[in-house]
Amino acid sequence: MDVNVAEILNFLKLLSANNNREWFQTHKADYLEAQKKFEDLLAIVISRIALFDKSVAHLQPKDCTYRIYRDIRFSEDKSPYKNHFGGYINARGKKSNHCGYYLHLQPDNCMFAGGSWCMPPEMLRAVRLSVYDNIDEYRSIVEDVAFRKYFPVVGETFLKTNPKGFPKNFPYPQYIRCKDYTVAYRIADSFFDEPDYVDKIIAAFRQLKRFADFVNYTIDDME
Repeated sequence: MDVNVAEILNFLKLLSANNNREWFQTHKADYLEAQKKFEDLLAIVISRIALFDKSVAHLQPKDCTYRIYRDIRFSEDKSPYKNHFGGYINARGKKSNHCGYYLHLQPDNCMFAGGSWCMPPEMLRAVRLSVYDNIDEYRSIVEDVAFRKYFPVVGETFLKTNPKGFPKNFPYPQYIRCKDYTVAYRIADSFFDEPDYVDKIIAAFRQLKRFADFVNYTIDDME
């Protein structure tokens, strides 16, 4: 049975408007209920992903979630709580560079995403080199219409020129200038009102696996 995501988003809206310890403590039961619903959703998504990616079958929702409490030590924003729920379904753990599947619930900023963030420089260079050396295979994934339906752009930030050591005349510079190999599909909150929303999540993540397999081939050899 699908989870009522609207109830999770409603709690997060209230938390965003009342982001202080007094309110949170008064509404701790509401938080725990919303957290449980999110974990129920993750359990469904994990079980469905495991049908085409058995490497995640051992994961439990608690393996994939993050604390609601913000680290405010070095932040100008002193709000004590996050205004979202995030679950990172990663076969090698949340802190691994291994590509995984990320589900983010936040009012007016929900998304499915995945990839590898903040790779060490030598790992990033190795992935770029893999893309360069296997450009036809890589393009067959990221330029596929089925993939681009969800993930039209790879990367969040980019170099202005090709990385050192790569030819300046490489015809697909956008694929080696990424500072991270990540993708994201942003959706409206109303997406979760559709009766088949879980099927649509899985369709996106099925496309993501093709990209993750390519990148993980290099990453997993280096971890």
